[in-house]
Amino acid sequence: MYKNNKENAKPVVRYCHYCVNKQTAVDYKDVQLLRRFVSSYLKIAPQRRSGLCALHQRKVASAIKQARVVGLMGFVSK
Repeated sequence: MYKNNKENAKPVVRYCHYCVNKQTAVDYKDVQLLRRFVSSYLKIAPQRRSGLCALHQRKVASAIKQARVVGLMGFVSK
């Protein structure tokens, strides 16, 4: 009946990973955790997809940029 199921879909509630786990610092050296917040093309994921709060979204974006400059993460995928 419905072609578009968005009308009936419930929004997915995502909680900030850092607030839930009570972590205060975002470490640029923790590459495995930072990979959760980038796309397959290594672009920084928006806040609505990553589920981070505004404060931690800014800190994660800065940490990803710092990890790229240091060489721990790539700028583009291979």
